Amino acid sequence: MRPLAASVACGLAVAMAAVAGTGAQEPAAIPLDADDIGGVVTSAQGPEAGVWVVAETRDLPTPFARIVVTDDEGRYVVPDLPEADYEVFVRGYGLLDSERVAGVRGQRLDLAATVAPDLRSAAAVYPPASWLSLLEIPDGDIPPLQVASTVKSCLQCHPLGNEGTRQIPAHLEDLPTDEAWLQRLNSELFGGSMMTGMFRGLGAQAAMFGRWTDAIAAGAYPEPPPRPSGLERNVVITVWDWATPQGSRSDSQGTYAWNPTLNAGGRVYGVHQEDTMLSWLDPATHEVGRIELDAQGLRSIAMDGEGRVWATARLDPGDAPPDFCGPGSDNPYLANFRPSGSPKQAVVYDPRDGSVEKIPHCLAVDHNHFTDEDDAPIYFGVNDAVGWISTEVWDETGDAEASQGWCPAVLDTNGDGVITEWTEPGEPISPGLDHRIEFGCYSIGVDTNDGSLWCAGIGEDDNKLVRFVRGDDPPASCMAEVFEAPELDVPIFKSGGVAVDGDGIVWLNWRGTDQVTSFDRSRCDVTSGPGATGRHCPEGWAVHQMERPTLQGTPSPIHAEMMYLTQIDHADVLGLGGESVITGPVNSYSLQVLIPATGEFLDMVVPYPKGFFSRSAQGRIDDPDAGWKGRGLWSNYSTYTPHFIEGGTGPKIVKFQMRPSPLDR
Repeated sequence: MRPLAASVACGLAVAMAAVAGTGAQEPAAIPLDADDIGGVVTSAQGPEAGVWVVAETRDLPTPFARIVVTDDEGRYVVPDLPEADYEVFVRGYGLLDSERVAGVRGQRLDLAATVAPDLRSAAAVYPPASWLSLLEIPDGDIPPLQVASTVKSCLQCHPLGNEGTRQIPAHLEDLPTDEAWLQRLNSELFGGSMMTGMFRGLGAQAAMFGRWTDAIAAGAYPEPPPRPSGLERNVVITVWDWATPQGSRSDSQGTYAWNPTLNAGGRVYGVHQEDTMLSWLDPATHEVGRIELDAQGLRSIAMDGEGRVWATARLDPGDAPPDFCGPGSDNPYLANFRPSGSPKQAVVYDPRDGSVEKIPHCLAVDHNHFTDEDDAPIYFGVNDAVGWISTEVWDETGDAEASQGWCPAVLDTNGDGVITEWTEPGEPISPGLDHRIEFGCYSIGVDTNDGSLWCAGIGEDDNKLVRFVRGDDPPASCMAEVFEAPELDVPIFKSGGVAVDGDGIVWLNWRGTDQVTSFDRSRCDVTSGPGATGRHCPEGWAVHQMERPTLQGTPSPIHAEMMYLTQIDHADVLGLGGESVITGPVNSYSLQVLIPATGEFLDMVVPYPKGFFSRSAQGRIDDPDAGWKGRGLWSNYSTYTPHFIEGGTGPKIVKFQMRPSPLDR
């Protein structure tokens, strides 16, 4: 932790050299089209490389901003702007935000940047992870790694280290810091759970939050993060407002996972957990709207091969679970395994006729993923089971019971190739019997090579990667395998999002320690039998990790952020030459992209408005013949605290594009 001191001038010069542009020669000419704005960003230090230029307008049906990064000579081009008047400004590490200036399409607009007068003011635009890295994990009754994991659990809902959390609100400033923290948590929407997790759960060690905010108030500041470099400077980011300012925990989708040209150029849809509506954006006209689904607790969203939009939701108020989910039912899935948790439902919107259908399910369905199998099932992950709805059966029969199913995770521990009788979790494995395991399935991925499903949970102790094969006659034909990450010098714990690439490699992020791991099942010597109960295939794993700000006081490095889900850029919409692996770190305002062929990580930061938190990302191809301009990776702001988004304007939807160079137009 570094406070401001008398030596700040010397420190400022050194730190600013790490983030400021260099070079004083006159930059080359900047070619522009009639719908571009471009120029050079300079400060008193010369051209500013690796800073963001934001062109924003409110002349369109919804607020719109397009953001680019300057090249090595401080040059920029904001391409293909829709017809409107713009305000343009510069934001960058080591700078103060520049004054907004008017800009029109086709204009060369050179911009003046202001170097921050000191390191603390420079840190105002740093990601929350930088500020959270000042937190000191204390010794005490609870082991430091467990304390760090509890801190990171806050990031499941919102950033920690932004302006709204790293300082005490003005109306509480007269209270002792610990009391102010108690008051602020009690006033939040989920105050009860935060009180339990952060204060009562951590006991005396929770005082670290007060010491953290006191240190910041006294002048502490974080180290400067690196500016965008290399391929990160080729990113074009477009941000639209949508939904309502109160919309929280959002998820979006604009195409079918296995045909990214489906719905080309069409509306992108989203759901918001505290809303009953389906939001939409038309990126061609910049219009937004909402469609009433009359469903509560809307969460995960997916588009099927017909262009229909699927989401999960709670059962409607007053509705009881279907009879086929309860005692006395002859449902074969219920006889095979009775799931825990409250049943939920799938909600289906068809843009072709505006219809809305609801399909009750026996499981507490959440994260969903379509496959390209013949019966077009949509799969859901829940605790201790994988469930599905066959869209083909539903379309033919309209029968919720006939179209759905689920299976537990039963290992073939006797090695006979079939699942019959099994021992339960907690019981010893018995010769001649199979064995059921408990597991989390918050996230689910699909291997299109063999139709297998892969799951991981997000609990404090979750470390399992579970593979399912549904077979031809479920539930009797369902079979599972389990793999645990190997023990390393740096611990791996608290699994997260799962996705499978075209080669069958499974990618899994770890929320506890922020590694990305790859798992290649084809390397395993054994996948079933009495010894295949977890850590029997260390040879299948590889570990990848990006350097990021870390918490203080832990025995091994723990990032001051948390990865959410994992996605694969199957269609290479980012143009990085393969199936890149994408994760959404909550506390960095970015998407992190791993290029497996090179091992390189890219940090695609959304610098404005501050508050980006990705729950998912999907690639769509609008025009396969238009190069980078016809492709985009779509995501959205998915925080539970939309009031923390800069300006208080609420949810946004975001499109990422990767052009060949920072000046490509």
